[in-house]
Amino acid sequence: MKKLAVFASGTGSNFEAIADACADGRLDASVVLMVCDKPGAAVVAKAACRGIPSFVFSPKDYPSKEVFETEIVRLLDEAGVDLVCLAGYMRIVGDVLLKAYEGRIINIHPSLLPAFKGAHAVEQAVAYGVKVYGISIHWVNSDLDGGRIIAQRAFEYDGYDPEEVHRIGQKIEHQLYVETISKLIQ
Repeated sequence: MKKLAVFASGTGSNFEAIADACADGRLDASVVLMVCDKPGAAVVAKAACRGIPSFVFSPKDYPSKEVFETEIVRLLDEAGVDLVCLAGYMRIVGDVLLKAYEGRIINIHPSLLPAFKGAHAVEQAVAYGVKVYGISIHWVNSDLDGGRIIAQRAFEYDGYDPEEVHRIGQKIEHQLYVETISKLIQ
């Protein structure tokens, strides 16, 4: 059984999808660590309710990214993590983590990469007038949303409401992330 770490910064809906898929046997894996850079985020309580160990930190409490990433790597190593899944983790992964877990970090992004990289992809796509949106899962490297694409799924939307695009996309994200993790760990 593979060991997963899920990194999140917000509500944790993708964390829930992954943890639930592990719990009900759809994934032959377990979430052994949840990492969150926002102490008040809803994902923290969701991990606690599931009994999943968490490392919750505030980056400003550390002198540098290298210092908190060194702590994260230590915890990942102690837990024996096989795959790191970024699930709404709103922080750019630095060299310390990239070097330690090269080829074992994936991310989910709410656009059909390489289009609309970064934190406001859906809003950018809506402003541009896109009619086909999508979700991408990719390997993480030093380029923002620039690693090799693993999986994508598109959907059509003919409107101008970013919140609605997010709602449609999240349903697809939850399914696609679980399917992709399953393929990667087999």
